[in-house]
Amino acid sequence: MSKGLPKRSEDYSLWYNELVKKADLAENSPVRGCMIIKPYGFAIWEKMQAKLDQMFKETGHSNAYFPIFIPKSYLSKEADHIEGFAKECAVVTHYRLKQAEDRSGLVVDPEAKLEEELIIRPTSETVIWNTYRNWIQSYRDLPLKLNQWVNVVRWEMRTRLFLRTTEFLWQEGHTAHATREEAKEETLKMLQVYTDFVQDYMAIPVIQGIKTESERFAGAVDTYCIETLMQDGRALQAGTSHFLGQNFAKAFEVKFATREGALEYVWGTSWGVSTRLMGALIMAHSDDKGLILPPRLAPIQVVIVPIFKNEEQLEAISAAVQGIVHQLKERNISVKYDDRDTHKPGWKFAEYELKGVPVRIAMGPRDLENSTAEIARRDSSEKQTCNQQDIGSTVQHMLSGMHNSIYQKALKFRDQNITTVDSYENFKEVLDTRGGFVRAHWDGTIETEQRIKDETKATIRCIPINEEAKAGICIYSGKSSSQQVIFAKAY
Repeated sequence: MSKGLPKRSEDYSLWYNELVKKADLAENSPVRGCMIIKPYGFAIWEKMQAKLDQMFKETGHSNAYFPIFIPKSYLSKEADHIEGFAKECAVVTHYRLKQAEDRSGLVVDPEAKLEEELIIRPTSETVIWNTYRNWIQSYRDLPLKLNQWVNVVRWEMRTRLFLRTTEFLWQEGHTAHATREEAKEETLKMLQVYTDFVQDYMAIPVIQGIKTESERFAGAVDTYCIETLMQDGRALQAGTSHFLGQNFAKAFEVKFATREGALEYVWGTSWGVSTRLMGALIMAHSDDKGLILPPRLAPIQVVIVPIFKNEEQLEAISAAVQGIVHQLKERNISVKYDDRDTHKPGWKFAEYELKGVPVRIAMGPRDLENSTAEIARRDSSEKQTCNQQDIGSTVQHMLSGMHNSIYQKALKFRDQNITTVDSYENFKEVLDTRGGFVRAHWDGTIETEQRIKDETKATIRCIPINEEAKAGICIYSGKSSSQQVIFAKAY
């Protein structure tokens, strides 16, 4: 199954693209820049979605749905917002097609032009804040904490499955609060929710930080992020949480009556993660044999493969497997018994290895005689023989150990690829030779940030929020700097 999969060391980009396709996660669609997410890929996304949705609801959020079409005038109301998204918008200008006069096909009916163009949502702040104006009248209506699971469109010129597509799936939270302090607390709370999810379920370590002015979300006062490092030394932004201040409330006249009877603008936040997380999941852990999925997000955590020569042996193995399946399901472990007679066991082993199934159990006639089974772990390829009555507890322990193991491996890789530099020459050398995160002093100006980006293609991923600020000298300008920041080349 993994035959033909390129090696990461030879062509990481090709390895990624081929793995996505060969593991049946997604494929390109007939529409340029869009993707078809296949059942196995969508099953992983569903597990991500289910856990995140639970975490959102545990922190007091409710789900809603807002339209995919946004009147162009809405985007125009917040200056920074429209400037940030104008070049990425897909625009609906007409509402009807008609048969061409020569009967050659359909054409746009010029008489069906919309009075106002509609934007296919690149994000929903504008339509949601326009709605909040009607929903929020008093302090009694606050806080208002909503989330929606939807698709969005941002027109991309260079696309890659999951990482950057014209249409993608995501969730976007939008909250309104009575005070600045409440909104700021919400922003940081959701940043921590994302951190907990990525580390505890995706097994990927993150750096929490705040974006620079030029990198922050269009229309936000502050953008907080979690940054991850992929195996090729490039960074990937895994989630963002935005403190909007009163920007959108002022743009859409969203005011509330305070307890004292005054009329004030509400304070807002927005936050989101997307199917880009699928890209992070693939690139952070997988190897040249295929996917390595964190057990807590694997659609199939255990696959059982019978090894048999005839129907009689298969029937005997299948009877024994029923007890094993029961043991696993009692522990809420998802299991698949693959008794197809159309493929040999070796082919099945390779298939589930490619698809990243965390644990494989093989059982043959000799195992039946001894009441045993062979258990193999996907990440380490370790095998052990286990008594059938102990398989449930053994696999449960193995899945827990696998999560911890792949997290520690990713953490070690991340930490080994954070380099602190104090000169621009050293900075460029590190980027060219090893990549990874580069910690360096920056003078805080947009001009210096842009020049470094133009010359090296590295961007400031974040200003870390959990590191002690230490004064120093900017590596580029030589001017004073109040804190080191994290640079990297990124997806």
